[in-house]
Amino acid sequence: MLKHNFNMSHSGSTIRNIVSVPKLPLFSGRGTNAPAFSLPTKDSKRSNGVIRRHRGGTGIKAILTTTTAAKSTTTIKAKVTLLQEVSEEPPSQLESPGIDNSVNSFPKTVLVELVAAELDPQSGLEKLTIKSCARRSGYNDNEYYFETSFDVDEDFGEIGAVIIENEDDKEMFVKNIVFKGFSEARHRLVEVTCNSWIHPKSMNPEKRIFFWNTSYLPSQTPSGLKRYRQKELQILRGDGHGQRIPADRIYDYDVYNDLGNPDISLDLARPVLGGPDHPYPRRCRTGRPTTIKDPSSESRNAGFYVPRDEAFSKVKNDTFAAKAFKAVLQILIPSMGGGSIPNADLGFPYFTAIDTLFTQGIELPDDSETGSLPSIIPRLVKFISEKILLRFETPQFVNRDKFAWFRDAEFARQTLAGVNPCVIKLVTEWPLKSNLDPAVYGPVESAITKELIEQEIGGFTTVDEALKEKKFFVLDYHDVFLPFVNKVRELKGRTLYGSRTLFYLTPADTLRPLAIELTRPPIDGKPQWKQVFKPTWDATGVWLWRLAKAHVLAHDSGYHQLVSHWLRTHCVTEPYVIATNRQLSAMHPIYRLLHPHLRYTMEINALARQSLISANGVIESSFSPGKYSVELSAAAYDQLWQFDLEALPADLINRGMAVEDPTAPHGLKLTIDDYPYASDGLLLWDAIKQWVTDYVAYYYQEPCIVRSDNELQAWWKEIRTVGHGDKKDELWWPELKTPDDLIGILTTIIWVASGHHAAVNFGQFDFGAYFPNRPTIARTKMPTEEPKEEERKQFLKNPVEFLLNCFPSQIQAVIVMATIDVLSTHSPDEEYIGEQIQPYWADNKVINAAFERFNEQLKEIEGIIDARNADTNLSNRSGAGVVPYELLKPFSEPGVTGTGIPNSVSI
Repeated sequence: MLKHNFNMSHSGSTIRNIVSVPKLPLFSGRGTNAPAFSLPTKDSKRSNGVIRRHRGGTGIKAILTTTTAAKSTTTIKAKVTLLQEVSEEPPSQLESPGIDNSVNSFPKTVLVELVAAELDPQSGLEKLTIKSCARRSGYNDNEYYFETSFDVDEDFGEIGAVIIENEDDKEMFVKNIVFKGFSEARHRLVEVTCNSWIHPKSMNPEKRIFFWNTSYLPSQTPSGLKRYRQKELQILRGDGHGQRIPADRIYDYDVYNDLGNPDISLDLARPVLGGPDHPYPRRCRTGRPTTIKDPSSESRNAGFYVPRDEAFSKVKNDTFAAKAFKAVLQILIPSMGGGSIPNADLGFPYFTAIDTLFTQGIELPDDSETGSLPSIIPRLVKFISEKILLRFETPQFVNRDKFAWFRDAEFARQTLAGVNPCVIKLVTEWPLKSNLDPAVYGPVESAITKELIEQEIGGFTTVDEALKEKKFFVLDYHDVFLPFVNKVRELKGRTLYGSRTLFYLTPADTLRPLAIELTRPPIDGKPQWKQVFKPTWDATGVWLWRLAKAHVLAHDSGYHQLVSHWLRTHCVTEPYVIATNRQLSAMHPIYRLLHPHLRYTMEINALARQSLISANGVIESSFSPGKYSVELSAAAYDQLWQFDLEALPADLINRGMAVEDPTAPHGLKLTIDDYPYASDGLLLWDAIKQWVTDYVAYYYQEPCIVRSDNELQAWWKEIRTVGHGDKKDELWWPELKTPDDLIGILTTIIWVASGHHAAVNFGQFDFGAYFPNRPTIARTKMPTEEPKEEERKQFLKNPVEFLLNCFPSQIQAVIVMATIDVLSTHSPDEEYIGEQIQPYWADNKVINAAFERFNEQLKEIEGIIDARNADTNLSNRSGAGVVPYELLKPFSEPGVTGTGIPNSVSI
């Protein structure tokens, strides 16, 4: 997603006291892949002291008279590195004529041009570019090298950018260009970072530009680069018309109208998400034709476009996660449905049958496609005794305590230290009430009464005293689920309730579950049904409680996947990616700050639209809301999502899990001191905020600079009014007038893409692979909800079988397990937060020092988290058989580790 831009030229004097233009600037590009724009062709001839300049496409010719006096020149050598690693396209990419997806040969030459940073002082025109043809000079592993040299006159001045033209007939991936021979430091190396696809000029004759690594605010842009800055952004925005092809670099917006496939079946039609009926963030526009049966829906037949450099990189090992994801979704899952588990409704006959998924595995059909699986996903698929087996690694949760899922203490602990720790909230009012329309959904007051709760807490305190002492907490899935209950119940093999689960905070800072309320709204002339279940000692009550927990866990799993994970990280971030590329030049310091945190998000989102959140995809087939899954996430976005509350401190305060306290660490006093997600998350939040503060302070020393930065203002406006346009009139949007405003906005975006995503993603396999701990679906009703005599007898006779029938079917469980195994995996080339400095900061001493402090702080956080997990007084993160809370440890090894915070939402 690196960006080469030329953005709007801006009036006003250059602010030299903020960012001085160095004599030896660095430059970077914004790797975008397709043809850029028409750069002026400047053919020069020196004859009798005259230089002739031709400005391509303008019809303007400028003639400069020069003296014939000899001028000193500097010889600069350049080395261009191309990558050979151009393996198969990821699933979201289209095949396109002219794009070679298996490049085995490389061009012999690459045309390189140097662009002067400043205009000619006499004519006010752009100076001639200096051209040279780089020839292939060698290779190493997957890298091919091309070398050339330039003789640069002293009056050329500082170099501001490099233009590259692909004269071959195949696309090529340019990693970087390294220059040598500048100024008196003649052996100094200057690197231009490209990381971008460049297509052949036969496909598009326009050349590509990559800027030096020096960052410039719009008003500081060197005069010779202003037109390039403006033009590049125009190209990246496109004109909003036409169907996108893989070679395009265009970023534009559209609604989510491609999740269904009504032309195949009307049962696969899905509503448009985005707009007044279903408010939703925007996705990247593809421009595909509409479906025949539903003009409001976009066809899925032409593929899932993302701008070329947003696709997973083809660098060695870079497609690890993409390949595995593709294999699971396109090969493995169909093979299971086709014969390995022939009955889609078949549940597990006994609990030990679940264990065989980890010990024995499932034999897969031996065909040409499944035969390749062991090499793609060796962790999951193995050749054993000439058989192809799907066999899961035993998750850490089972290794430590196989029966932990059975305990109420673990059920409660995971609300604070599990994979979905960002929902639980403080109870501040009694009784619990719904905000839904009672005329539609029935009485609003909860059936969890004061008398019932005081009986549960055994006279130790009263409800009123517990409220004052902040002792009650609730996991509330009542209002968000209840409107979907009746629709979901029309689907085969699933049911749904609205739910509330009440917890009590013990003196040990652990939560004790007190009651679960399940609610069904009025249906078929029947009134609202609700019932409260509580921990008890009699056999029937114990099993009813376990069944109620299974329903709540299915609600939690669905909400986690659709809201905490997909909506709050993947979905809401895509508009940030689009706006950043459309409005911020690659020269812009804020673009460069955000770029690592937005990388690959659009590609993984396109994969999700293809197979995860689409009609009959993994989520619909295996999670309780079924075909209404993403519609439910849209309802949550409409009712609950606010940008300002995505900041971790604001979120904790809003949920009553913390209060402001200037004397406390991080300025917050946690309501539950032993709240691992919050206590570790605040360490990371503060580290990110300090890094962002140092960075912003360097470029924006006064509020007026923020207000006058037209690229920055356009970026924030577009996020609010277009990318999240359905909420453009909300009053909670932060203003962008001061450096502090900017720091808050940037810290929130980076936190969401890194820390929040890591907390809800990389623990999925450890906590969810043994699905009794986190079932994704409840397939049967509670036996006390208007039971038939046969159901009642079945429950009383064999409650274990009743619970197993409520759990996911075999194929549903295996589909989810295979998917979350891949989603929990760190790629070998993962880019972790604060681990490696970006090349455009390396020569800036101030930014470099700030980044080093950030890196050191993250290393300290790792040590603090390790110490906390070793503290036996912290029962929510340590103890016999307890999985330590490591999801917010910044760094990790490859694989499924349950640790590590990548820079971006990249899987």
